[in-house]
Amino acid sequence: MTAYESVIGLEVHVQLKTNSKIFCSCPTGFGETANSQICPVCCGYPGVLPVLNKKAVDELVRAALAVGCRINPRSVFARKQYFYPDLPKNYQISQHDLPLAVNGHLDIPQKSGEKKTVRIQRIHLEEDAGKLLHAVGSRALDYSLVDLNRTGVPLMEIVSEPDIRSPEEASDYLDTLRTLLRYVGASECDMEKGSMRCDANVSIRPVGQTSLGTRAEVKNMNSLRSVRDAVAHEIARQIQVVESGGRVVQETRLWNQDEGATHSMRSKEEAHDYRYFPDPDLVPVELSADWIETLRRSLPELPEARCARYERDLGLSAYDAAVLTAEKTLADFFETALNRFEAPARREAAKPLSNWLTTELLGRLNAQRKTLDESPVSSVQLADLVKLILNGVINSKAAKVVFDHMFTEGGDPETIVKAKGLVQVDDEAEIGR
Repeated sequence: MTAYESVIGLEVHVQLKTNSKIFCSCPTGFGETANSQICPVCCGYPGVLPVLNKKAVDELVRAALAVGCRINPRSVFARKQYFYPDLPKNYQISQHDLPLAVNGHLDIPQKSGEKKTVRIQRIHLEEDAGKLLHAVGSRALDYSLVDLNRTGVPLMEIVSEPDIRSPEEASDYLDTLRTLLRYVGASECDMEKGSMRCDANVSIRPVGQTSLGTRAEVKNMNSLRSVRDAVAHEIARQIQVVESGGRVVQETRLWNQDEGATHSMRSKEEAHDYRYFPDPDLVPVELSADWIETLRRSLPELPEARCARYERDLGLSAYDAAVLTAEKTLADFFETALNRFEAPARREAAKPLSNWLTTELLGRLNAQRKTLDESPVSSVQLADLVKLILNGVINSKAAKVVFDHMFTEGGDPETIVKAKGLVQVDDEAEIGR
């Protein structure tokens, strides 16, 4: 048997965090009544004119800067022609030859402790299409319904180079990208709600071959697990086709999570089939160097830098630092708590505070399916509990009693300690009485 190498590139569509759509003032809320968030612009009525949402441009540029992209000072919108029931204009406004950002990269962690760099070819701005409904509840329909609420929602498409070599790397890339975009605040990246969607271009080639094989595009993956499983299945399918004497064809395939298999949807269109041309209703987007620099300065400390700081300045292990920085809300909670300590004591407090936060508090919250924002224990209260332990006021056993009271009934830890008589006695004379 020939040994094969998989070659994977991801196209990730991310809904930008804006209150209104990209070319009109319709809201972008999820789960609203079908066709309740539409207007003549997003429905493609004749004679209407699109007006670009500045916030969408800003958020895309901030995200692109976070992954090291070069921002093009001039970009152009194009019409991408295709016919589908959920596309009322019969074209999608996107960007083709001149996107907003190019030539970035994303470093993803490896089990070895090293990092794998995946190049990002481009990030461009476009509008979303609508949604076709083929069932009402559990009842399948013999026709389709069209919901245009999503039509015109601003998306950025992040296109990677084919640098990914395994299903695990594909999942890790998507997870790392999601964390980064949430840090920046560009998107909620909620795959279950469709605000982050991924298409995978998958091909195989004999090990040692440099030319690319014929690729299939896999769609309909709505979780990190489904991306990993779908890519793994597609690699195995293509190897079986080749080993059986067949030929992999270029096509679009849909992933069926229940069956654990991909199914052919259509032959893959090439770019020239879309008949791109510059949109005559939209002027080119021109960004000054000052504008770009202002957006660069607005970026928060990114997770990789924050993780390194926790290891360097606080003495945390790589594992603890990675856990704390996996979500911005978690890292912010940790730092707010840490700031309750005087600067000289922060390094000593970091490890116990990390343990109480990630093990005790998150463990309780996860068991109740609550988020950190819903925590009954505040960052200040958790810090004050750790202070009592470090100052020798209470021992670890008493601390768990106090924490349990804080989580279930609320209250300040020092008040709870006094009320329950949990102050630790270390004086030998006092103990001997």
